[in-house]
Amino acid sequence: MEQFMPGVSLVGSGSACLSVRLTNDDLSQRVDTSDEWIAARTGIRQRHIAAPTDSLASLATEAARNALAMAELQPEAVDLILLATSTPDDLFGTACQVQAALGATRAVAFDLTAACSGFVFALVTAAQYIRTGVFKNVVVIGADVLSRWTDWDDRTTCVLFGDGAGAVVLRASDRDRLLGFELCSDGALNHCLNLAYQPETAPLVGDTSVQRGTFAPITMNGREVYKFAVSRVPEVIEKALFRASLTTADIDWMLLHQANQRILDAVADRLGVLSERVVSNMARHGNTSAASIPLALDEAVRAGKVQPGDVIATAGFGAGLTWGAAILRWG
Repeated sequence: MEQFMPGVSLVGSGSACLSVRLTNDDLSQRVDTSDEWIAARTGIRQRHIAAPTDSLASLATEAARNALAMAELQPEAVDLILLATSTPDDLFGTACQVQAALGATRAVAFDLTAACSGFVFALVTAAQYIRTGVFKNVVVIGADVLSRWTDWDDRTTCVLFGDGAGAVVLRASDRDRLLGFELCSDGALNHCLNLAYQPETAPLVGDTSVQRGTFAPITMNGREVYKFAVSRVPEVIEKALFRASLTTADIDWMLLHQANQRILDAVADRLGVLSERVVSNMARHGNTSAASIPLALDEAVRAGKVQPGDVIATAGFGAGLTWGAAILRWG
């Protein structure tokens, strides 16, 4: 007798609401820039910044709680919480703090780090737990507080980044809504975008020394990241579509990591996807790393754009370098 293998349904989305808004005009008071200069090159008009009272855990918890409410699922029914982040409150992991705050007492919780690709990587990882029958209800969160690690005196990077959190609820189902995916990494390009540890040597005892240091602000070679994204992202989406036995003509919505409007436009043009089918909240949120895809998805769902049954081609790309795509059917 053939064994039943459960599929994956996406049944809820949520995001966190950040009260602090930082406009391009605000940034022009700090660095030599302007709203016109930033918007023309990135599509960004403003971004949201975590308040001093916010934490990565509190933002992730709010997003998860809203996603669970949409899914009409109680926290006690959650089996797994996957938190995609590169900016944890605790380097040992922040997902367990989210688990406790939610009251998801039965859930296993852990962090996954893949920078701006993190949400797609976490989504695919969560799906495998469901498909193998290990878990039935999974919360996948993408959350980052990039303002902690932004050099606010570097106008080439400080204009890009914001803070945010978004989440989805995955549920075991007799219909598989993760239609296909492709994940990739290339560590040879790591130097193009990183948030690197900066060690300092400190004496311990005798001739023995230890490393004591911190992390340096984000550094990025914007030109190389742009070239990488417009080349690799269309390719990885096409591979994921092939695995799903679909073509670009089947895409209802293209939802990319919100890094730069020029990248979104270039990828859509290369794939032949109409601009009105490209989800973008770049102007309001900027680049929120692992949060950008679930945050944009939640806004599109709650605005009534994304409807049950719609096919979404989503792709993340960024530091590592990492990139990946997943073809989803919402609902």
